[in-house]
Amino acid sequence: MDVCCFNRPFDDQTQDKIRIESDAVLAILSKCISGEWHLLSSEVLDIEIENTQDEWKKSKVYELYNLAEEKIMLNDKIIKRAYEIQSFGIKSFDSLHVASAEYSKADIFLTTDKNLLRMAGRLKLDIIIVNPLNWFMEVDENE
Repeated sequence: MDVCCFNRPFDDQTQDKIRIESDAVLAILSKCISGEWHLLSSEVLDIEIENTQDEWKKSKVYELYNLAEEKIMLNDKIIKRAYEIQSFGIKSFDSLHVASAEYSKADIFLTTDKNLLRMAGRLKLDIIIVNPLNWFMEVDENE
């Protein structure tokens, strides 16, 4: 999950799309708590969360983020791959998130960032990038 997902439950819940995505994020995290799924963190997430200006939101995001079982630390391979991904127009933090997820061989990378989702659909990546609501609905339907 990227920071957008961790923030989603603390965004403006009066918007239907945000509220529904929040429910999906919380349902996914619930599966992680129960041990059915595994949540990964990364050094990149640490940096991005730490840059959150709203201290209340930052503390709430950390509560969710601390459910992660394993942390991917930045290394030369991740940074090199991030530069490759960035060359296709993906922002620096997003490219580091994607490169970290690829490096860890994660099954899925979840984001609510429309631009990242649109760009990722055009690129050949070694990971599936999808909105948490869409992914949860698909996975839940198949169980």
